[in-house]
Amino acid sequence: MKLPRYKTQKIAFAVITAAGVGVVIPLVLVIGYIVAQGIGALSWEFIFGFPRGGMREGGIFPALVGTVWLTIGTAVTSIPLGLGAGIYLSEYAADNALTRTIRLAIINLAGVPSVVYGLFGLGLFVLFLRFGMSIIAGSLTLGIMTLPVMISTTEQALSAVPQSFRVVNASLGGTTWQGIRKVILPQALPGIMTGVILGLERAAGETAPILFTVAAFYLPRLPQSVFDQTMALPYHLFVISTQVPGMPIKIQYGTALVLMVFVLGMNLAATLIRRHYRRRRQW
Repeated sequence: MKLPRYKTQKIAFAVITAAGVGVVIPLVLVIGYIVAQGIGALSWEFIFGFPRGGMREGGIFPALVGTVWLTIGTAVTSIPLGLGAGIYLSEYAADNALTRTIRLAIINLAGVPSVVYGLFGLGLFVLFLRFGMSIIAGSLTLGIMTLPVMISTTEQALSAVPQSFRVVNASLGGTTWQGIRKVILPQALPGIMTGVILGLERAAGETAPILFTVAAFYLPRLPQSVFDQTMALPYHLFVISTQVPGMPIKIQYGTALVLMVFVLGMNLAATLIRRHYRRRRQW
């Protein structure tokens, strides 16, 4: 017996709603648990102090500064290359077997485990190029890891801009680059921002790549240059959770809470930027 169309629609809406609730509830529970367990550790000393007492006391300031350094380094490394490659594939490259192979390779690279990128960074940047365990080695490794996401989202965002914008630009005598710079890129910016933030968020929360290229167990001072080693929140959280006996549980969850707020803060900033440019979009 075939159901009426409106009943089928109601059933579909109910299933979709149940699926959405099933995804949101565990996420809320996890975030709520981390906040409840870690909020007691947050203080001025915890955020801006150095670890002491075998990391069982003090703060996480060196790890927080190191994470900021690595995030900025990843952005400087990956954003220009990711945007350039995405623009080329969307606006300049012909649709042939070579470009289709390149797109397939980019998609496959996005699924490569992060530990593989860490080993690659160790072999190329730390050993072969002799950067050593340093911020520049870690940033380059994280930048390569985030490139596939940025390239794919940039290309998709540019391809979503209606073709009429390009036609009007050409009819007015504009070059391809003028059209990209003044018309296409501003219209595609909300989608591009999504890819950029997704890549940087992944880089900020990764442990395996920085374990091989930059992260230190403990440093008594802040890094002075990009050729220095540094602490980082993901690796610091791993260390105090697995390598330090007798670690107070509130410090572990407090560190996790700071890392979560750092990542969510980046997401919030990206959302506000996307909303600003989406209002100016003309389609």
